[in-house]
Amino acid sequence: MRERVVIVGAGLIGASCAYRLTQAGAEVVVIDAGQPGGVATAASFGWINASFYHDAHHFRLRQEAMEAWRRLEREAGRLVDWCGCVNWEVEDVAELQAFGYPVQPWDAEALREEVPGLAEVPERAWFMPSEGVVEAAPVARHLLEASGARVLSGCRAERVEVAGGRVTGVAVEGGVISGDRVLICAGVGAAALVEPLGVPLPMLTRPAVVLRTTPVETRFAPVLVPGGMEIRQDGQGCLIVPASPNHQADETEALPESAEAMAEATLARVRGLFPELEIGLAEARLAWRPVPGDGLPVVGKCGPEGLWLTVMHSGVTLGALMGEMVAAEMDGGEAPLLAPYRPARFA
Repeated sequence: MRERVVIVGAGLIGASCAYRLTQAGAEVVVIDAGQPGGVATAASFGWINASFYHDAHHFRLRQEAMEAWRRLEREAGRLVDWCGCVNWEVEDVAELQAFGYPVQPWDAEALREEVPGLAEVPERAWFMPSEGVVEAAPVARHLLEASGARVLSGCRAERVEVAGGRVTGVAVEGGVISGDRVLICAGVGAAALVEPLGVPLPMLTRPAVVLRTTPVETRFAPVLVPGGMEIRQDGQGCLIVPASPNHQADETEALPESAEAMAEATLARVRGLFPELEIGLAEARLAWRPVPGDGLPVVGKCGPEGLWLTVMHSGVTLGALMGEMVAAEMDGGEAPLLAPYRPARFA
């Protein structure tokens, strides 16, 4: 591919696409109004899984995305902690098992051994050993550096330039960054860039607060899903906990209280799970998740010739796969797995 591609968005999706496009021979320029690592990416929980899905096709997409992370690691080194997840919120895993997803029953003794200090231990939980977590912002920065792409941070995209029915670049303050193709990976900012070009992109309003605690003495490996929340532990021993309810089914459109109040309420729940630990709040990060109107990914070419779009939640799970598939399609291929997720469905 001997073309110049301008990518708007330096989060995980944009970084993954930059990495694969440069491998395919493209000259890539990545621009972002903030810093490499993005906004939604930096505030993500970082969980890679296929156990939360909309339908069978979406499950297959997410399962292939998990394999794409493993393929990426074979090239780029260790990126993911394949720690698994233990879930005692879900009551029925028959559909996951029918899909062939690895699921193991755990009794209370196994859970106590794996997660010491847990106050209320259920009699039964489900362990999903193939799942993992990634520190998404550092990985995005790593992929951008490894790609060799030119990265322009603090550079806000004002509009996509078009002449003669095809894109010619992206207008920024002071001029235009020229390109043969433009790939929009701008998360919640994507609609403002593509809708003036006749590409409808309904987006849901989905705020989230992710808190990070001070380091705790207890160490556990897997992601925990104890009911209505998710918890993981990073390499420094800090607990990472989203404050938005109901995982990916969350329909909250506005914060019911301040980010600080949400973080404190979530912290109280975590302290209830681990009453013997000294747990303090180190950081609460507010972000707006990029969720398309039907909750499903949007990816592919659209609008004027040379315009491409990719926006989704969860971008962490799907990130490595999007890089592969977007690069392959820009090089003339076709990814049948993406058929239900084209931008044209909103037309």
